[in-house]
Amino acid sequence: MIKNAVGRYIPASIKGYGNLTPFAGSDAIYPEIKPKASGIIKRKSKDQNKILPTLVDAIKATGLKDGMTISFHHHFRNGDMVVNQVMDAIASCGIKNLTLAPSSLTEPHDYIAPYVENRVVTKIITSGLRKKLGDLASNGKIEYPVLFHSHGGRARRIEEGSTQIDVAFIAAPGCDFLGNINGTDSLTPCGSLGYAHVDARNAKYVVAVTNEIKGTPLKRISIPHYLVDYIVKIDNIGDPKKIGTGATRLTTNPMDLVLAKISADIIAASPYFKSNFSFQTGSGGAALATTRFLKEHMIKRGIIAGFATGGITSYMVDLLNDKLLDCLYDVQSFDLNSSLSLRDNRNHIEMDSSFYANPLNAGPIVNYLDVVILSALEIDTKFNVNVVTGSNGIIREASGGHCDTAYGAKLSIVIAPSFRSRLPIIVDDVTTVVTPGEDVDIVVTERGIAVNPARKDIESWIKNAGYPVYDINDLKKRIENITGKPEPIKFSDEIVALIEYRDGTIIDTIRKVEQ
Repeated sequence: MIKNAVGRYIPASIKGYGNLTPFAGSDAIYPEIKPKASGIIKRKSKDQNKILPTLVDAIKATGLKDGMTISFHHHFRNGDMVVNQVMDAIASCGIKNLTLAPSSLTEPHDYIAPYVENRVVTKIITSGLRKKLGDLASNGKIEYPVLFHSHGGRARRIEEGSTQIDVAFIAAPGCDFLGNINGTDSLTPCGSLGYAHVDARNAKYVVAVTNEIKGTPLKRISIPHYLVDYIVKIDNIGDPKKIGTGATRLTTNPMDLVLAKISADIIAASPYFKSNFSFQTGSGGAALATTRFLKEHMIKRGIIAGFATGGITSYMVDLLNDKLLDCLYDVQSFDLNSSLSLRDNRNHIEMDSSFYANPLNAGPIVNYLDVVILSALEIDTKFNVNVVTGSNGIIREASGGHCDTAYGAKLSIVIAPSFRSRLPIIVDDVTTVVTPGEDVDIVVTERGIAVNPARKDIESWIKNAGYPVYDINDLKKRIENITGKPEPIKFSDEIVALIEYRDGTIIDTIRKVEQ
């Protein structure tokens, strides 16, 4: 075991992944230049029809076999209906031992838990797991440890060949007879297909799964037809109404709104708040709502932002429509208004996940962010952040773009209520490190604000905004005076998951909770 830069012990190698490189710091790893991976070269007959009658026909046409890797995107989030139907079809073919490599897995995917238990799927590489799949992973019921990556880390893995996708199944709201795809021209839009682009470019085979095959070519093309091998029409690919739920809901929770207002006030007091500034508000009700309060400061000061990025909400669309924002870079649309805006407004731009956050290209957009607002499940006194495991040590959420944006932004603000279910949010050591403390500048709770000691310049901004600043250890004690100090979770030695930092190094492991 090797101690990494955040003090976590990492094995030299692990079953299913081989040798591991411990995290050495967010700026430490610069790998040698090497060619990008890509899909196989194919030549097809001009008479070949891409449209196949069933998912089973498409699976057979791709040559999917035991031990291969399949991928999906999660733009429908809790409304996704493609993963479950594809997995039913794969299981009916008797295929086993697959690696499942989706951009993320959400609540509807509880359905595929039996396919993990009966070894149709034996390895999962993803940004997030919830519910039953999280429980299975946490209890060591998946043959190989789950590997969690960030959104930028996923793009890097696929482009460099660490994740080699044999077949990508792409939920395609808009799809024409040629195989051109977009996420908007449909009765079931999901907006941006940002996470699916890298799959389409690099998978050996690509299957577009749609509920309508248009007889005339699409006018707006997100993924071009020459990357798509087969098209299958099914009854329903997803429910757009369920995209804006859970972590992407537009909140009315009073606590979320308090945290959002504090965060917006801090941003407005910072030197970054000036014309042409750029920002992102991450998932989580309080983070998303910050945009609402930021708008008030922008109007009052006459400030027009340059761009906003990440998951796009109605709040951001309102800024664009009100001429308070020059453009939106959209990797994922979080509600119907965002999807419609992407379709209709040329200043609302779809971007892929490599453009967004891949650390190993000539400059992802996260590197140009002035400010990012992020949520957290836990924060420790070293400013490390956990967004994957709950207070009981069970896997329940996603890494997402958390560490990507915290690294790239000039100012990273993490916001969270001071406690949840009587458990304090600030602890001595987070259960799982996802984002290293070196990339977190400010922690905001309703009971106080703490600033990373490496950023002494920040304290004056916050005080000018009318808020006191606490040492994070003192803030922790204030919260524990209300909640008490919880008993530490007991873990076994069995590693059930790896947390991969965006550069491919291992920042932490997740161990099985002792029963």
